[in-house]
Amino acid sequence: MKHPIALFLKTCLAAFVAAASVQPLGAQNTADWETYFEQLTAMEDAETADWENAYEVVSQLAANPLDINSATRDDLERIPFLSDTQIAEICEYLDRYGRMQTLGELMLIESLDAPRRQLLSCLLVAGAEPQAGFPQWRNILKYGEHQLIATVKIPTYRRKGDDKGYLGWPYRHDLRYQFSYGQYVKAGITGAQDAGEPFLAGRNRAGYDYYSAYLMVRRLGRLKAAVVGRYRLKAGLGLVINNDFALGKLAMLSQMTRQQGSLRAHSSRSEGNYLQGAAATIALSKAIDLTAFASYRAIDATLGKDSSAIRTILTSGYHRTESEMNRKHNAHQWLAGASLHLRKNGFHAGLTAVATGLDRELKPQNGQLYRQIYASGRSFWNASVDYGYTSRRLSVSGETATGSCHGVATLNMLRVALTDRLDVMGLWRMYSYRYYSLVARSFSDGGSVQNESGGYVGLNWRATRRLTFTAYSDYAQFAWPRYQMEANAHSWDNMLTVTWQQGPWTAAARYRWRQRQHQTTQRTRLSLMRKGTHWTLKTQGDLSVADGKTGWMVSQQAGFHSQKWLVAGVLGWFRTDDFSTRVYCYERGMLYSFGFQSYYGHGIRYSLLAQYAPSRRLALMAKAGTTNYFDRSTVGTGLQQVAHSSLTDVELQLRWRF
Repeated sequence: MKHPIALFLKTCLAAFVAAASVQPLGAQNTADWETYFEQLTAMEDAETADWENAYEVVSQLAANPLDINSATRDDLERIPFLSDTQIAEICEYLDRYGRMQTLGELMLIESLDAPRRQLLSCLLVAGAEPQAGFPQWRNILKYGEHQLIATVKIPTYRRKGDDKGYLGWPYRHDLRYQFSYGQYVKAGITGAQDAGEPFLAGRNRAGYDYYSAYLMVRRLGRLKAAVVGRYRLKAGLGLVINNDFALGKLAMLSQMTRQQGSLRAHSSRSEGNYLQGAAATIALSKAIDLTAFASYRAIDATLGKDSSAIRTILTSGYHRTESEMNRKHNAHQWLAGASLHLRKNGFHAGLTAVATGLDRELKPQNGQLYRQIYASGRSFWNASVDYGYTSRRLSVSGETATGSCHGVATLNMLRVALTDRLDVMGLWRMYSYRYYSLVARSFSDGGSVQNESGGYVGLNWRATRRLTFTAYSDYAQFAWPRYQMEANAHSWDNMLTVTWQQGPWTAAARYRWRQRQHQTTQRTRLSLMRKGTHWTLKTQGDLSVADGKTGWMVSQQAGFHSQKWLVAGVLGWFRTDDFSTRVYCYERGMLYSFGFQSYYGHGIRYSLLAQYAPSRRLALMAKAGTTNYFDRSTVGTGLQQVAHSSLTDVELQLRWRF
């Protein structure tokens, strides 16, 4: 039984913190979650799908907030931006003081900085007494929520391929249906169509070009999670298997020591990176979990002249032309494996083994030197051991892998909390040029778990409650020649960010210096944001310099939200010498659509989004965005070329809950 004095002090302190907060931390801030999420992403250049995958997870949590008082450690580990230490502190707080009366108590978790605390307030609720056990199926079917989302993107221009070359209409559209009951059951189907792909015609007579169906169950006795259909999976640090997300170097300061696996349904419209079959995580005991998985799916590939070998596995998912359609699902891939994981008293260790194969031999063209280390063959296996220890002050983790390639890959990390406000992290990786796994994804500078070794040092210093410094330096070497290079190479990447927050004001500065493949790039960003009860204003300036060439962008964002309305607009002016000095700007998009775009050349970008939600059940959203170039008379190349200097797209979306 908890000490009554501790309970009394905790209750009084929580009430004081909640009352003293500048903004309330609770479910009423759900409409603001994209603002807080953008604060975490804006300090990095979102050039990959990593942030988009994280955005999808956060979107689903915002739609179905997690009850902090009934959440398990596994539930908290589904939140992509929390570190092991932060998760451990939240669990320790709940164990010591009991359930939270208000989310204002998140202020008492010292390792949570302001952006993460504010974002958590949109993804969590402090419910009543936790529900005991898995709910009855009749209650799930009776009280579960249905959600239907329809989206269409309409260009006001025509591409060259729309007149001759593309097989379908120039509209991009998708339809998502999902049934959910809290955190216990989720099922759904997604149909998606890219612009130019045939709909209800040709090889797409069944309607959409792409479908994804899934059924997922959580917390069913010893069955922690199980999914049938399409899913994403990560084990260890991703050296053997990871088709989920792996965030950038700055975000990884808080996330990359996370050693646990992840299993979730694949509900997005992404066609290139999923598994199809079944997977389940079972608690063999309080300390040991077993995850088993199997997959068989069709893939797109470029075949050799006699169609007996695969030259390249394609992941774009485009089937707009005859040649792209001929490559649709012309090969198959199977995969099976298991991961055994032990966690006890802060220690964790795991074993992972994966076997995968193709119905045709993978035989990439190796006339160029950099291609000679690519994976080849028809069947492959990989295995790894992961290990580590986590406490409030110390986190050690690593994974070492090998396989049929006869190469070795290892990744090892150390995080030390020198004080309550200063964290220091070191990382060392060595990925042999002989090592490869078809489904691996982990920390790297070169983009793959192969042909790279290097060291990374980072720090996160919360100097005060208002002022935070974050920095890293990463050096990598590549033993085998890379693309467009005749010898081995190296890269050096450094970044410093400073964030200051007081009341409704947030100011941030970032400087990044990067030397890579004989090119040195410097990027600077300054931003100032004011967030009120209903209004949000943000001014941002970006500067990019690459080997004497420059690029810049000045942008202004504004947003308003009330109980029924949400309006957001962006106006930006950019000018760059070439693509190497491109600049980035975030803008709010449709639900489940991550809007981080890059711009180069000379022009302006402006967009306006409006959402009207007369009730919780119904929401209508519309967006119009224009990019107007001053330095060209046409935009794009090939079949994507548009004979105008301005591009305007209109997007419409309907969400219906019933």
